[in-house]
Amino acid sequence: MAVLALLWGSTFLWIKLALDGLSPAQVTFTRCALGSLVLLVLCFSARRRLPRDRATWGHVVVAAFFCNALPFALFSVGEQTVDSGVAGVLNATTPLWSLLIGLTLGTERRLHPARLGGLLLGFAGTLLIFAPWGQAGLVSWGSAAILGAAASYAVAFAYMGRHLVGKGTATIALSASQLIAATGLSALALPIGGLVPVHPSPAALSAVVVLGIFATGITFHLTYRLIADEGATNAATVGYLLPVVSVALGAIVLHEHVGLRTVAGMAVVLVGVGMTRRPARTRDGAGADIRLCEAAAQSVRR
Repeated sequence: MAVLALLWGSTFLWIKLALDGLSPAQVTFTRCALGSLVLLVLCFSARRRLPRDRATWGHVVVAAFFCNALPFALFSVGEQTVDSGVAGVLNATTPLWSLLIGLTLGTERRLHPARLGGLLLGFAGTLLIFAPWGQAGLVSWGSAAILGAAASYAVAFAYMGRHLVGKGTATIALSASQLIAATGLSALALPIGGLVPVHPSPAALSAVVVLGIFATGITFHLTYRLIADEGATNAATVGYLLPVVSVALGAIVLHEHVGLRTVAGMAVVLVGVGMTRRPARTRDGAGADIRLCEAAAQSVRR
């Protein structure tokens, strides 16, 4: 989760830099293409085969739309008018969307009060970090697009956890297949703003390469592994760590000022994430979530 948060937390920076010369459609297609190439190499290196049955590929295409093609495009569109701080806050609503979906589908029937409190506390800490009420552009089409992307991630996590994880296909093969499908889906959107002439700066080219290889390919595989090991709702809680990572990177790399409010918000986020990772207890004292996760992990290994 820590490695995933570090890589994923830098995504907003790379998108912002890549948009300096590339359109949202071009950024989306390029990051999907580069990410799929990386995962294909890793997949074949591990001697894992891509899925061959139509049913699995059908689920992969649906997951690719909600987890990759759609949210990637929405983030690129949104960050044209919304700064990265507000984007990080809005993206942190993913765990709340995931919880709502889990309650609706019945996968979170016995939600432990500590986990619910942790989800709400984590979002409150994220708001405290960036104080979006003092920033312009919170209520805009750009912010609506990013909220849509966060909700799309939550839908995808639930779908992947139900229809793809633990079905006998290795996670590296699933992640590679899904990014291949996402590349095809995003290519269909290139005629809409993706065929304009480009004059990217060296910084934009470097940003889109890092975005595709690390913040898309490697990050997406780690996301799949986390869903397989700990479930969709727990995987979504990594969204609360992303603002913490972006603030820390800004202070260390760019020497940005970090005030007391920001430090307090980061502490609240960490406490909230810790609370969400507490498994619910059954009557025999064992963690139901732990047993389900272990069964899923064993199935994936087989």
